Amino acid sequence: QMLCFSRMDLFFVFNFHFANSLEHVLIPVCPEVLGGLPTPRVPAERIGEKVITKDGRDVTENYQRGAEEALRLARMAGCTHALLKERSPSCGCGMIYDGSFSGKLIPGSGVLAQALKDAGYQVIDAEDIKAGV
Repeated sequence: QMLCFSRMDLFFVFNFHFANSLEHVLIPVCPEVLGGLPTPRVPAERIGEKVITKDGRDVTENYQRGAEEALRLARMAGCTHALLKERSPSCGCGMIYDGSFSGKLIPGSGVLAQALKDAGYQVIDAEDIKAGV
């Protein structure tokens, strides 16, 4: 079973001005849950354009539906950035698991991370925040 980063894979970040200072507001969103998947859930990894669970179930449609809904919410909230959980088949940006469930990483993006990038959002990997990048 898999539990997400703070139970949410993704935090949209948007900027606003309050009393002439820049503020950041985090909006927690879990695209997998928005796509109809439970928590906890069986681990899943991207294999090409598909997302497959460790027990062999194709959950690509759930991941796509969750990405579409999260993108809609980002637009509604006026978000400009997305802080994403590293290596996730939904939110991974830069490196994702290779689909073998062996822990091997390959260059790539999760379903939502790619949708956000394609829509012009700045995507930030949570690992970069931890490393102080």
